[in-house]
Amino acid sequence: MFETLGERLNKALDGVRGSGNLTEDQVKKVTKEIRLALLEADVNFRVVKEFVANVRERATGAEVSKALSPGQQVVKIVNEELADLMGGTAHKLSYAKSGPTVVMLAGLNGHGKTTAAGKLALFTRKQGKNPYMIACDTYRPAAIEQLKQIGKELGVPVYEEGTDAKPEEIAERGIKAARDGGYDFVIVDTAGRQVVDLEMMDEIKRVREAARPHSVMLVLDVVTGQNAVEVAEAFREYADYDGIILTKLDGDARGGAALSVVKVTERPIRFASEGEKMSEFDYFYPDRMAGRILGMGDVLTLIEKAEEQMDRDAAQEQSKKLMSGKFTFEDFLQQMQMIKKMGPISGLLGMIPGLGNQLKDVEIDDRMMGRVEAIITSMTKKERQNPKLLQNPSRARRIARGSGSTQQDVQKLVKQFNEMQKMMKKMGGGKKGGMPNLGAGMPKLPKMPFRR
Repeated sequence: MFETLGERLNKALDGVRGSGNLTEDQVKKVTKEIRLALLEADVNFRVVKEFVANVRERATGAEVSKALSPGQQVVKIVNEELADLMGGTAHKLSYAKSGPTVVMLAGLNGHGKTTAAGKLALFTRKQGKNPYMIACDTYRPAAIEQLKQIGKELGVPVYEEGTDAKPEEIAERGIKAARDGGYDFVIVDTAGRQVVDLEMMDEIKRVREAARPHSVMLVLDVVTGQNAVEVAEAFREYADYDGIILTKLDGDARGGAALSVVKVTERPIRFASEGEKMSEFDYFYPDRMAGRILGMGDVLTLIEKAEEQMDRDAAQEQSKKLMSGKFTFEDFLQQMQMIKKMGPISGLLGMIPGLGNQLKDVEIDDRMMGRVEAIITSMTKKERQNPKLLQNPSRARRIARGSGSTQQDVQKLVKQFNEMQKMMKKMGGGKKGGMPNLGAGMPKLPKMPFRR
Protein backbone atom coordinates (compact mmCIF):
# COMPACT_ATOMS: atom_id res chain seq x y z
CA MET A 1 0.00 0.00 0.00
CA PHE A 2 2.80 2.44 0.85
CA GLU A 3 5.07 1.62 -2.11
CA THR A 4 4.62 4.95 -3.94
CA LEU A 5 4.82 6.99 -0.74
CA GLY A 6 7.93 5.08 0.33
CA GLU A 7 9.61 5.76 -3.02
CA ARG A 8 8.79 9.48 -2.84
CA LEU A 9 9.98 9.84 0.75
CA ASN A 10 13.19 7.94 0.08
CA LYS A 11 13.84 10.08 -2.98
CA ALA A 12 13.36 13.19 -0.84
CA LEU A 13 15.75 11.84 1.81
CA ASP A 14 18.40 10.68 -0.67
CA GLY A 15 19.77 14.21 -0.87
CA VAL A 16 20.58 14.36 2.83
CA ARG A 17 21.42 10.76 3.77
CA GLY A 18 25.17 11.19 3.28
CA SER A 19 25.40 14.84 4.27
CA GLY A 20 28.04 15.65 6.84
CA ASN A 21 26.71 19.17 7.32
CA LEU A 22 23.03 20.00 6.92
CA THR A 23 22.14 23.50 5.70
CA GLU A 24 18.87 25.33 6.20
CA ASP A 25 18.27 25.24 2.44
CA GLN A 26 18.63 21.44 2.44
CA VAL A 27 16.09 21.16 5.26
CA LYS A 28 13.64 23.37 3.37
CA LYS A 29 14.09 21.34 0.19
CA VAL A 30 13.66 17.95 1.84
CA THR A 31 10.61 19.03 3.86
CA LYS A 32 9.01 20.45 0.72
CA GLU A 33 9.49 17.10 -1.03
CA ILE A 34 8.10 15.27 2.02
CA ARG A 35 5.05 17.57 1.99
CA LEU A 36 4.36 16.81 -1.69
CA ALA A 37 4.83 13.06 -1.11
CA LEU A 38 2.32 13.02 1.75
CA LEU A 39 -0.27 15.10 -0.11
CA GLU A 40 0.09 12.82 -3.13
CA ALA A 41 -0.55 9.86 -0.82
CA ASP A 42 -3.91 11.43 0.11
CA VAL A 43 -2.88 12.35 3.66
CA ASN A 44 -5.13 14.92 5.31
CA PHE A 45 -3.85 18.47 4.69
CA ARG A 46 -3.92 19.47 8.37
CA VAL A 47 -1.95 16.35 9.26
CA VAL A 48 0.65 17.06 6.54
CA LYS A 49 1.09 20.64 7.75
CA GLU A 50 1.75 19.55 11.33
CA PHE A 51 4.03 16.68 10.28
CA VAL A 52 6.24 18.87 8.06
CA ALA A 53 6.43 21.57 10.73
CA ASN A 54 7.60 19.02 13.31
CA VAL A 55 10.26 17.59 10.97
CA ARG A 56 11.54 21.04 10.05
CA GLU A 57 11.69 22.19 13.68
CA ARG A 58 13.53 19.07 14.84
CA ALA A 59 15.90 19.01 11.84
CA THR A 60 16.95 22.64 12.33
CA GLY A 61 16.92 22.46 16.13
CA ALA A 62 19.59 21.53 18.60
CA GLU A 63 19.21 17.75 18.28
CA VAL A 64 22.69 16.31 17.88
CA SER A 65 23.73 12.67 17.89
CA LYS A 66 27.36 11.59 18.10
CA ALA A 67 26.46 8.28 16.46
CA LEU A 68 24.65 9.80 13.46
CA SER A 69 25.57 12.27 10.77
CA PRO A 70 23.20 15.24 10.26
CA GLY A 71 21.78 13.51 7.18
CA GLN A 72 21.15 10.30 9.08
CA GLN A 73 19.58 12.34 11.86
CA VAL A 74 16.94 13.68 9.43
CA VAL A 75 16.09 10.14 8.32
CA LYS A 76 15.75 9.17 12.01
CA ILE A 77 13.48 12.16 12.66
CA VAL A 78 11.21 11.34 9.70
CA ASN A 79 11.02 7.72 10.84
CA GLU A 80 10.06 8.74 14.39
CA GLU A 81 7.52 11.31 13.21
CA LEU A 82 5.89 8.77 10.89
CA ALA A 83 5.56 6.34 13.79
CA ASP A 84 4.12 9.11 16.00
CA LEU A 85 1.69 10.07 13.24
CA MET A 86 0.25 6.53 13.30
CA GLY A 87 -0.02 6.33 17.07
CA GLY A 88 3.54 5.85 18.32
CA THR A 89 3.14 2.44 19.95
CA ALA A 90 0.91 -0.60 19.58
CA HIS A 91 -2.39 -0.45 21.49
CA LYS A 92 -3.17 -4.00 22.49
CA LEU A 93 -6.38 -5.51 23.78
CA SER A 94 -7.12 -5.59 27.50
CA TYR A 95 -9.27 -8.44 28.74
CA ALA A 96 -11.97 -8.48 31.43
CA LYS A 97 -10.85 -9.78 34.82
CA SER A 98 -14.05 -11.80 35.18
CA GLY A 99 -16.70 -12.87 32.69
CA PRO A 100 -16.42 -12.58 28.93
CA THR A 101 -14.62 -9.67 27.25
CA VAL A 102 -17.12 -8.10 24.84
CA VAL A 103 -15.91 -6.30 21.69
CA MET A 104 -18.37 -4.59 19.37
CA LEU A 105 -17.50 -3.94 15.71
CA ALA A 106 -18.98 -1.04 13.72
CA GLY A 107 -18.47 0.22 10.18
CA LEU A 108 -19.94 0.66 6.72
CA ASN A 109 -20.87 -2.12 4.31
CA GLY A 110 -17.98 -3.38 2.21
CA HIS A 111 -15.26 -2.38 4.67
CA GLY A 112 -14.62 -6.00 5.72
CA LYS A 113 -16.39 -5.89 9.09
CA THR A 114 -17.74 -9.46 9.10
CA THR A 115 -14.42 -10.85 7.87
CA ALA A 116 -12.65 -8.82 10.57
CA ALA A 117 -14.93 -10.46 13.17
CA GLY A 118 -13.69 -13.89 12.07
CA LYS A 119 -10.07 -12.77 11.98
CA LEU A 120 -10.36 -11.27 15.46
CA ALA A 121 -11.91 -14.52 16.73
CA LEU A 122 -8.99 -16.56 15.36
CA PHE A 123 -6.46 -14.04 16.69
CA THR A 124 -7.85 -14.18 20.23
CA ARG A 125 -8.03 -17.96 20.16
CA LYS A 126 -4.27 -17.98 19.46
CA GLN A 127 -4.00 -15.77 22.55
CA GLY A 128 -5.60 -18.54 24.60
CA LYS A 129 -9.16 -17.21 24.55
CA ASN A 130 -12.39 -19.06 23.76
CA PRO A 131 -14.19 -16.80 21.23
CA TYR A 132 -17.89 -16.50 20.43
CA MET A 133 -19.55 -14.38 17.71
CA ILE A 134 -22.97 -12.70 17.60
CA ALA A 135 -24.67 -11.72 14.33
CA CYS A 136 -26.58 -8.45 14.85
CA ASP A 137 -26.99 -7.43 11.20
CA THR A 138 -30.77 -7.81 10.82
CA TYR A 139 -30.84 -6.08 7.42
CA ARG A 140 -28.75 -8.46 5.35
CA PRO A 141 -29.39 -12.20 5.62
CA ALA A 142 -26.24 -12.69 3.54
CA ALA A 143 -24.15 -11.09 6.30
CA ILE A 144 -25.54 -13.55 8.85
CA GLU A 145 -24.79 -16.47 6.53
CA GLN A 146 -21.28 -15.14 5.91
CA LEU A 147 -20.58 -14.97 9.64
CA LYS A 148 -21.99 -18.47 10.15
CA GLN A 149 -19.77 -19.79 7.35
CA ILE A 150 -16.71 -18.11 8.86
CA GLY A 151 -17.62 -19.53 12.26
CA LYS A 152 -17.97 -23.01 10.79
CA GLU A 153 -14.59 -22.70 9.07
CA LEU A 154 -12.88 -21.60 12.29
CA GLY A 155 -14.84 -23.80 14.67
CA VAL A 156 -16.19 -20.71 16.48
CA PRO A 157 -19.90 -20.70 17.48
CA VAL A 158 -22.16 -17.97 16.06
CA TYR A 159 -25.30 -16.77 17.84
CA GLU A 160 -28.02 -15.51 15.50
CA GLU A 161 -31.79 -14.99 15.50
CA GLY A 162 -32.29 -14.14 11.84
CA THR A 163 -33.60 -10.72 10.77
CA ASP A 164 -36.83 -10.36 12.77
CA ALA A 165 -35.56 -9.59 16.29
CA LYS A 166 -34.13 -6.23 17.37
CA PRO A 167 -30.31 -6.05 17.16
CA GLU A 168 -29.93 -4.88 20.76
CA GLU A 169 -32.03 -7.81 22.02
CA ILE A 170 -29.98 -10.27 19.93
CA ALA A 171 -26.79 -8.82 21.42
CA GLU A 172 -28.09 -9.08 24.98
CA ARG A 173 -29.30 -12.68 24.60
CA GLY A 174 -26.17 -13.66 22.68
CA ILE A 175 -23.84 -12.40 25.42
CA LYS A 176 -25.87 -14.32 28.02
CA ALA A 177 -25.58 -17.49 25.89
CA ALA A 178 -21.82 -16.96 25.63
CA ARG A 179 -21.49 -16.47 29.39
CA ASP A 180 -23.59 -19.56 30.11
CA GLY A 181 -21.50 -21.56 27.62
CA GLY A 182 -18.21 -20.60 29.26
CA TYR A 183 -16.91 -18.45 26.40
CA ASP A 184 -14.57 -15.63 27.45
CA PHE A 185 -14.32 -13.45 24.35
CA VAL A 186 -17.46 -12.21 22.58
CA ILE A 187 -17.51 -10.36 19.24
CA VAL A 188 -20.69 -8.45 18.37
CA ASP A 189 -20.96 -7.88 14.60
CA THR A 190 -23.32 -4.94 14.00
CA ALA A 191 -25.10 -3.90 10.80
CA GLY A 192 -23.44 -1.65 8.26
CA ARG A 193 -24.84 0.83 5.73
CA GLN A 194 -23.66 2.27 2.45
CA VAL A 195 -23.48 5.72 4.04
CA VAL A 196 -23.47 7.13 7.55
CA ASP A 197 -27.02 8.04 8.66
CA LEU A 198 -28.78 8.90 11.93
CA GLU A 199 -30.84 5.69 11.94
CA MET A 200 -27.64 3.64 11.76
CA MET A 201 -26.01 5.61 14.56
CA ASP A 202 -29.09 5.38 16.77
CA GLU A 203 -29.08 1.59 16.34
CA ILE A 204 -25.39 1.35 17.23
CA LYS A 205 -26.07 3.34 20.40
CA ARG A 206 -28.87 0.93 21.38
CA VAL A 207 -26.70 -2.14 20.74
CA ARG A 208 -23.88 -0.57 22.70
CA GLU A 209 -26.14 0.16 25.67
CA ALA A 210 -27.46 -3.42 25.63
CA ALA A 211 -24.08 -5.13 25.11
CA ARG A 212 -22.05 -2.87 27.43
CA PRO A 213 -18.86 -3.80 25.50
CA HIS A 214 -15.39 -3.43 26.94
CA SER A 215 -14.28 -2.07 23.57
CA VAL A 216 -15.90 -0.69 20.41
CA MET A 217 -13.81 -0.89 17.26
CA LEU A 218 -14.39 0.83 13.94
CA VAL A 219 -13.56 -1.29 10.89
CA LEU A 220 -12.14 0.98 8.22
CA ASP A 221 -11.16 0.18 4.64
CA VAL A 222 -7.99 2.10 3.68
CA VAL A 223 -8.89 1.92 -0.01
CA THR A 224 -11.52 4.64 0.54
CA GLY A 225 -8.77 7.23 1.05
CA GLN A 226 -9.88 10.60 2.44
CA ASN A 227 -13.47 9.30 2.75
CA ALA A 228 -12.15 6.92 5.41
CA VAL A 229 -11.24 9.94 7.56
CA GLU A 230 -14.74 11.42 7.12
CA VAL A 231 -16.33 8.08 8.07
CA ALA A 232 -14.05 7.80 11.10
CA GLU A 233 -14.98 11.29 12.29
CA ALA A 234 -18.72 10.56 11.93
CA PHE A 235 -18.51 7.29 13.86
CA ARG A 236 -16.39 8.91 16.57
CA GLU A 237 -19.15 11.42 17.25
CA TYR A 238 -21.95 8.85 17.49
CA ALA A 239 -20.42 5.44 18.24
CA ASP A 240 -17.58 6.69 20.47
CA TYR A 241 -15.26 3.85 19.46
CA ASP A 242 -11.91 3.41 21.22
CA GLY A 243 -9.91 1.70 18.47
CA ILE A 244 -9.68 1.12 14.73
CA ILE A 245 -9.19 -1.98 12.60
CA LEU A 246 -7.65 -1.07 9.24
CA THR A 247 -8.52 -3.52 6.46
CA LYS A 248 -7.08 -4.18 2.99
CA LEU A 249 -3.58 -2.99 3.86
CA ASP A 250 -2.35 -5.26 1.06
CA GLY A 251 -4.31 -3.23 -1.51
CA ASP A 252 -3.06 -0.50 -3.83
CA ALA A 253 -4.43 2.45 -1.83
CA ARG A 254 -2.16 5.45 -1.41
CA GLY A 255 -2.09 5.05 2.36
CA GLY A 256 -3.47 8.45 3.35
CA ALA A 257 -6.12 6.98 5.63
CA ALA A 258 -3.60 5.06 7.74
CA LEU A 259 -1.44 8.18 8.09
CA SER A 260 -4.34 10.55 8.84
CA VAL A 261 -6.94 8.75 10.89
CA VAL A 262 -5.11 8.64 14.25
CA LYS A 263 -4.33 12.37 14.35
CA VAL A 264 -7.78 13.36 13.09
CA THR A 265 -9.83 11.11 15.38
CA GLU A 266 -7.44 10.81 18.35
CA ARG A 267 -8.21 7.08 18.36
CA PRO A 268 -5.49 4.42 17.92
CA ILE A 269 -5.25 1.83 15.17
CA ARG A 270 -5.40 -1.44 17.11
CA PHE A 271 -5.30 -4.01 14.32
CA ALA A 272 -4.15 -4.33 10.73
CA SER A 273 -5.87 -6.75 8.36
CA GLU A 274 -4.22 -7.67 5.06
CA GLY A 275 -4.95 -10.50 2.69
CA GLU A 276 -7.88 -12.87 2.44
CA LYS A 277 -6.64 -15.53 4.87
CA MET A 278 -8.13 -15.50 8.35
CA SER A 279 -4.62 -15.62 9.83
CA GLU A 280 -3.53 -12.37 8.12
CA PHE A 281 -4.47 -10.17 11.05
CA ASP A 282 -2.30 -8.70 13.80
CA TYR A 283 -1.75 -5.78 16.13
CA PHE A 284 -0.80 -2.57 14.33
CA TYR A 285 2.75 -1.50 15.17
CA PRO A 286 3.31 2.14 14.07
CA ASP A 287 7.09 1.98 14.50
CA ARG A 288 7.34 -1.16 12.35
CA MET A 289 5.07 0.33 9.68
CA ALA A 290 7.20 3.50 9.58
CA GLY A 291 10.28 1.34 9.00
CA ARG A 292 8.57 -0.48 6.13
CA ILE A 293 7.53 2.81 4.50
CA LEU A 294 11.13 4.08 4.59
CA GLY A 295 12.54 0.79 3.28
CA MET A 296 14.06 -0.16 6.62
CA GLY A 297 12.10 -3.39 6.71
CA ASP A 298 10.18 -5.01 9.54
CA VAL A 299 12.33 -7.82 10.85
CA LEU A 300 10.39 -8.25 14.11
CA THR A 301 7.10 -9.00 12.33
CA LEU A 302 8.89 -11.31 9.91
CA ILE A 303 10.40 -13.24 12.84
CA GLU A 304 7.03 -13.46 14.60
CA LYS A 305 5.37 -14.79 11.45
CA ALA A 306 8.12 -17.37 11.03
CA GLU A 307 7.90 -18.48 14.66
CA GLU A 308 4.16 -19.11 14.27
CA GLN A 309 4.78 -21.55 11.42
CA MET A 310 8.23 -22.96 12.12
CA ASP A 311 9.53 -25.54 14.54
CA ARG A 312 12.84 -24.21 15.89
CA ASP A 313 14.69 -27.55 15.89
CA ALA A 314 13.45 -28.40 12.40
CA ALA A 315 14.51 -24.95 11.17
CA GLN A 316 18.03 -25.38 12.54
CA GLU A 317 18.30 -28.78 10.86
CA GLN A 318 17.10 -27.32 7.55
CA SER A 319 19.61 -24.47 7.90
CA LYS A 320 22.49 -26.93 8.40
CA LYS A 321 21.46 -28.90 5.32
CA LEU A 322 21.13 -25.72 3.27
CA MET A 323 24.57 -24.40 4.22
CA SER A 324 26.19 -27.78 3.58
CA GLY A 325 24.80 -27.96 0.06
CA LYS A 326 22.74 -31.09 0.89
CA PHE A 327 19.42 -29.30 0.57
CA THR A 328 16.97 -31.31 -1.58
CA PHE A 329 13.74 -30.53 -3.42
CA GLU A 330 11.98 -32.37 -0.57
CA ASP A 331 13.38 -29.78 1.87
CA PHE A 332 12.61 -26.96 -0.55
CA LEU A 333 8.97 -28.06 -0.79
CA GLN A 334 8.62 -28.02 3.01
CA GLN A 335 10.10 -24.51 3.14
CA MET A 336 7.75 -23.25 0.43
CA GLN A 337 4.70 -24.62 2.21
CA MET A 338 5.81 -22.92 5.42
CA ILE A 339 6.37 -19.59 3.64
CA LYS A 340 2.92 -19.75 2.01
CA LYS A 341 1.34 -19.92 5.46
CA MET A 342 3.14 -16.73 6.47
CA GLY A 343 1.31 -14.59 3.91
CA PRO A 344 1.79 -13.02 0.45
CA ILE A 345 5.42 -13.31 -0.71
CA SER A 346 5.51 -9.64 -1.80
CA GLY A 347 4.58 -8.57 1.74
CA LEU A 348 7.25 -10.80 3.28
CA LEU A 349 9.96 -9.46 0.98
CA GLY A 350 8.98 -5.92 1.95
CA MET A 351 9.83 -6.74 5.57
CA ILE A 352 13.46 -7.51 4.72
CA PRO A 353 15.55 -4.32 5.18
CA GLY A 354 16.59 -2.83 1.83
CA LEU A 355 15.03 -5.59 -0.25
CA GLY A 356 11.70 -3.86 -0.74
CA ASN A 357 13.35 -0.94 -2.58
CA GLN A 358 15.47 -3.28 -4.72
CA LEU A 359 12.36 -5.15 -5.86
CA LYS A 360 10.18 -2.10 -6.49
CA ASP A 361 10.30 -2.58 -10.28
CA VAL A 362 9.79 -6.34 -10.08
CA GLU A 363 6.26 -7.72 -10.13
CA ILE A 364 6.05 -10.57 -7.65
CA ASP A 365 3.30 -13.02 -8.55
CA ASP A 366 2.28 -15.25 -5.63
CA ARG A 367 0.95 -17.78 -8.17
CA MET A 368 4.57 -18.34 -9.16
CA MET A 369 5.10 -20.34 -5.97
CA GLY A 370 2.12 -22.50 -6.88
CA ARG A 371 3.66 -23.28 -10.25
CA VAL A 372 6.98 -24.21 -8.69
CA GLU A 373 5.17 -26.34 -6.12
CA ALA A 374 3.27 -28.12 -8.94
CA ILE A 375 6.57 -29.05 -10.61
CA ILE A 376 8.12 -30.34 -7.38
CA THR A 377 5.06 -32.38 -6.40
CA SER A 378 5.09 -33.96 -9.89
CA MET A 379 8.52 -35.42 -9.08
CA THR A 380 8.85 -38.81 -7.44
CA LYS A 381 10.12 -38.85 -3.86
CA LYS A 382 13.39 -40.34 -5.14
CA GLU A 383 13.80 -37.47 -7.62
CA ARG A 384 13.08 -34.84 -4.96
CA GLN A 385 15.71 -36.37 -2.69
CA ASN A 386 18.28 -36.73 -5.48
CA PRO A 387 18.06 -33.72 -7.87
CA LYS A 388 20.86 -35.16 -10.07
CA LEU A 389 18.32 -37.64 -11.48
CA LEU A 390 16.47 -34.71 -13.04
CA GLN A 391 19.23 -34.17 -15.56
CA ASN A 392 17.56 -36.98 -17.49
CA PRO A 393 15.39 -35.32 -20.25
CA SER A 394 12.73 -38.04 -20.13
CA ARG A 395 12.15 -37.36 -16.45
CA ALA A 396 11.87 -33.62 -17.13
CA ARG A 397 9.27 -34.29 -19.87
CA ARG A 398 7.21 -36.49 -17.53
CA ILE A 399 7.30 -33.88 -14.76
CA ALA A 400 6.33 -31.13 -17.20
CA ARG A 401 3.27 -33.11 -18.34
CA GLY A 402 2.26 -33.82 -14.74
CA SER A 403 2.58 -30.18 -13.62
CA GLY A 404 1.09 -28.45 -16.66
CA SER A 405 4.37 -26.72 -17.47
CA THR A 406 7.00 -27.01 -20.18
CA GLN A 407 10.16 -29.12 -20.20
CA GLN A 408 12.13 -25.86 -20.32
CA ASP A 409 10.40 -24.67 -17.12
CA VAL A 410 11.42 -27.87 -15.33
CA GLN A 411 15.01 -27.71 -16.57
CA LYS A 412 15.23 -24.02 -15.64
CA LEU A 413 14.03 -24.73 -12.10
CA VAL A 414 16.51 -27.60 -11.69
CA LYS A 415 19.35 -25.42 -12.98
CA GLN A 416 18.50 -22.56 -10.60
CA PHE A 417 18.13 -24.99 -7.71
CA ASN A 418 21.62 -26.35 -8.42
CA GLU A 419 22.99 -22.80 -8.55
CA MET A 420 21.37 -22.07 -5.19
CA GLN A 421 22.93 -25.21 -3.70
CA LYS A 422 26.38 -24.19 -4.92
CA MET A 423 25.94 -20.65 -3.61
CA MET A 424 24.83 -21.80 -0.15
CA LYS A 425 27.63 -24.37 0.02
CA LYS A 426 30.12 -21.64 -0.80
CA MET A 427 28.65 -19.37 1.91
CA GLY A 428 28.81 -22.22 4.40
CA GLY A 429 32.41 -23.00 3.61
CA GLY A 430 31.54 -26.42 2.12
CA LYS A 431 32.57 -28.34 5.20
CA LYS A 432 31.62 -28.74 8.82
CA GLY A 433 32.74 -25.78 10.86
CA GLY A 434 33.93 -23.93 7.75
CA MET A 435 33.62 -20.19 7.38
CA PRO A 436 32.22 -18.52 4.28
CA ASN A 437 34.79 -17.27 1.82
CA LEU A 438 33.58 -13.65 1.87
CA GLY A 439 36.70 -12.36 0.20
CA ALA A 440 35.88 -14.27 -2.97
CA GLY A 441 32.69 -12.22 -3.39
CA MET A 442 29.10 -13.28 -3.29
CA PRO A 443 27.70 -15.17 -6.28
CA LYS A 444 24.65 -13.66 -7.93
CA LEU A 445 21.29 -14.90 -6.79
CA PRO A 446 19.53 -16.92 -9.47
CA LYS A 447 16.50 -15.30 -11.04
CA MET A 448 13.19 -16.61 -9.81
CA PRO A 449 11.35 -18.78 -12.31
CA PHE A 450 8.09 -17.67 -13.92
CA ARG A 451 8.66 -14.02 -13.12
CA ARG A 452 6.34 -11.94 -15.21
